Formats: sequence, C-alpha cells, structure tokens
Amino acid sequence: MFTGMLHTHVLVVSLFLILYLIKTFLLVIGKHDMLDKFVKKTKVPEMIISTLFLLTGIYLAIYSGQRGAWLWVKLFVVACSIPLAVIAFKKKHNASALLSLMFLVYAYGISETKSPFMTENKPFDTAGLQGVEAGKAIYVAKCIQCHGDNGKLKLSGAKDLTVSALSHDEKIAIVTNGKNAMMSYKKQLTQQQIDDVVAYVETLKAN
Repeated sequence: MFTGMLHTHVLVVSLFLILYLIKTFLLVIGKHDMLDKFVKKTKVPEMIISTLFLLTGIYLAIYSGQRGAWLWVKLFVVACSIPLAVIAFKKKHNASALLSLMFLVYAYGISETKSPFMTENKPFDTAGLQGVEAGKAIYVAKCIQCHGDNGKLKLSGAKDLTVSALSHDEKIAIVTNGKNAMMSYKKQLTQQQIDDVVAYVETLKAN
C-alpha cells in the first residue's frame, strides 16, 4: 500500500511540476492569452492532480517512519508556495511565480536528501564496535524508525525482517542501493558497515 502511494505521489508531483513549469514559462515570456487558454484547458486535470498530490502527501507523512525536522520544513515550504502561485497566475505576477517555483524545487531537494540544507548525511561512526554489535548500532540509528526494534514494525512499506526469505547477498544489495521507499545507504555506510547491519538483521530472524 505504502509503496503504491509513494509511486503515485512521485507521478502526480512530476505532472504537477510539468504543468507549473509550462504556466510559469508562458507567464514570464508575456504570453498571457496563451496562459489563460492553457489554464482553462487544464483546469480539471490540474484539480485532480493537485488533489492526489495533497492526499498522497498526507498519507506518506502519516505512515512514514522517516520523519524529522526536514519533513516539517518541506511541508511548510510547499504550503507557502500555494498562495504565491495563486497570486502569480491571478495577477500575472512574474516574481511570485518564480518564487513559488523555487520553493517547490527546494521542497523536492529536501525530500531527496532528507535535510533542510540539502546535504548528504555524514558517514556513520561505529568506532570501537565490530560485527553484529556495530550492526545493531547502525540499525538503531538508521533502520528502527521503519522496521521497529524487533524488525516487525513495517512502516513506510518496510517488510517484516523476521520472515524475510532473501539471501545475505540480496539483503546487502537492498541496503546498498535502496528499494522502493527505502533509501540507498552506499554513501552513508562503508561496505563493512553494510555487512554488519545485515548480519544484525539476520539475528532478528533467528530470534
């Protein structure tokens, strides 16, 4: 369910941004008649897309285990972009349209990096820890929000880790490259750390 909502959200956000870019372009180059015609023709599709944008976004915010200051900043920025867009296209105000577009692009950047500053997370420090012990520390810091302390929480589309039929190598590939709502950790963890967290995950199944 969560994965389906995530894919739907990505699709409607992409369509929304395409429509917004077209309207902003027509506004900025002064093609107001063309803009009015385009707005009239796309009014119903845009209403549907905007509604799906909102509903899927609310669903993901409620049922996601990946929360933090970045999420609330993103929601605030998107909320600010809406009145700016309304003003821009009603009053044919170029600056408001461009500012609203900048807000939307910034919100996208926050969503991708999970950071209000759009910076990648620093490599995780497991100094002094080895093997499963290091893997547990990484799991608590990076995975517990969605998988839970026992691997069974299943937030954000996460699977029950205690019944996984994946091989050791398949688990390493998912942690390394990500899958669906799960992000890639190849820039945050070393190969040894990925091996360690997978080793810890396998103890959850054993227990």
